[in-house]
Amino acid sequence: MQKYETQLYELLSKRYPEAKIALNFSSPLELLVATILSAQCTDKRVNMVTPALFKKYKTVKDYADSTDLATDIKSINFFNNKAKNIKKMAQTLLDNFNGKVPDEMDDLISLPGVARKTANVVLSGAFGKNEGFIVDTHVKRISNRLGLTTNQDPVKIEKDLMAKIDQDKWGKMANLFVFLGRDVCKAPTPLCQDCTLRHICPSSTAK
Repeated sequence: MQKYETQLYELLSKRYPEAKIALNFSSPLELLVATILSAQCTDKRVNMVTPALFKKYKTVKDYADSTDLATDIKSINFFNNKAKNIKKMAQTLLDNFNGKVPDEMDDLISLPGVARKTANVVLSGAFGKNEGFIVDTHVKRISNRLGLTTNQDPVKIEKDLMAKIDQDKWGKMANLFVFLGRDVCKAPTPLCQDCTLRHICPSSTAK
């Protein structure tokens, strides 16, 4: 990484040493389900639903055979569509992957309801693999404000970040950006005066 990116990583790591995926999980399957649920929904809401969900649905077959999954996740945005995707995803795991969550990008994105962002979360969080850079709303906003990209398309943003940040730090840096976004680099108005990066961020109003 160049000096600027290294500074970002070091400063954010010092401020947010606890930075990790905010979703609660204890297995690759749980993280996959939680990440699908988190689309257009807050992690906080998902974490309120998943304790009971994971207690009831312990295996891939439990999800595939469920007749009331939509009811069990009804407090989640777009619960009907997500329930259908999770059931199809589970059946695909049974049919094509021996009931196990795969740890390769191409295999993960072949699953119903799983796009590249979800795959990146699962690879990083469940398997410790950095095949791509997680781009959510926080990462999109912050990477633009920090001058790491000028793109708005998540695929292009991901390519820019992958080119500028060392691969072994992709997962951690994405989590650091999320923590920064929730803490001070908010939309629409960032709290620049409270930000660790205020002296080096090109968008800062509190240098």
